[in-house]
Amino acid sequence: MTTLTYQRPTSLREALETGGSDGARFVSGGTDLMVQRRSGRSGTENLVSLRRVEELAGIDWKNDQLRIGAAVPLAGIGADQRIARDFPALAQAIAALGSVQIRNVATLGGNLCNASPAADTAPALLAYEARIEIANTGGTRTVGLDEFFTGPGSTVLQPGELLTAILLDARQSAGSAFMRLGRVRMDLAIASAAALVEIEDNRCTHARVAVGAVAPTPLRLSAVEEILEGKAPDGPTLAKAQAAVDALISPISDLRASARHRRRITPVLVARALEAAISMATGDAQ
Repeated sequence: MTTLTYQRPTSLREALETGGSDGARFVSGGTDLMVQRRSGRSGTENLVSLRRVEELAGIDWKNDQLRIGAAVPLAGIGADQRIARDFPALAQAIAALGSVQIRNVATLGGNLCNASPAADTAPALLAYEARIEIANTGGTRTVGLDEFFTGPGSTVLQPGELLTAILLDARQSAGSAFMRLGRVRMDLAIASAAALVEIEDNRCTHARVAVGAVAPTPLRLSAVEEILEGKAPDGPTLAKAQAAVDALISPISDLRASARHRRRITPVLVARALEAAISMATGDAQ
């Protein structure tokens, strides 16, 4: 019978030293890990809990820069009023994720490190151009979230490395929104989309658009952003942006939806996210 070890370091240094051992896996909320173990998809027998590591547990503001510790529960992020004000798409994505019970345990770092193509927080964070802080025993490095995912269940994290924080810069004049479609409330997304825009003199001066569950990784749609920037955010521009989505995604068929269905709904979700973000940016949101 295989013995499962469960270690609970109390500092970042201790966590990194413990997690550097062969076969060790960092775990915080563990909501995805428990599902994987029951289905036989995880053979990890050496778990290193991050729940008592204080350095990973804070939400810190420095002017308009936000640092979210990787082990902060999603419920705590979603309940933060300033995050809801400055990063509404992230708050909306968290509100759509799982149940209250799951959000009370699951963490933002865990949602990203699991690297599901359908991770609800990823499109919103991509639209905000989030950066990821990574630590190892030799120091820290920072990568853009658009460089973090390398495939389904795969990231740039090397053995012994740990995602320590998510870094965000607030854009006070921007509007942003997140849209999602699932079979039922508690299911993974069939498709999702997030958008951020800034409008000045009836021109879109800055646009970021991202989608989830329709490619091997959560995906920024740079070609759609290029269509929007410098243009009036009117019907023809939005129609052109929506039409460009299909060529940029590569959905699969699975038990939740067919690839064809995902191709049909993703442009619609992108358009709805853009419309909501534009309404917020122009002060027309209800």
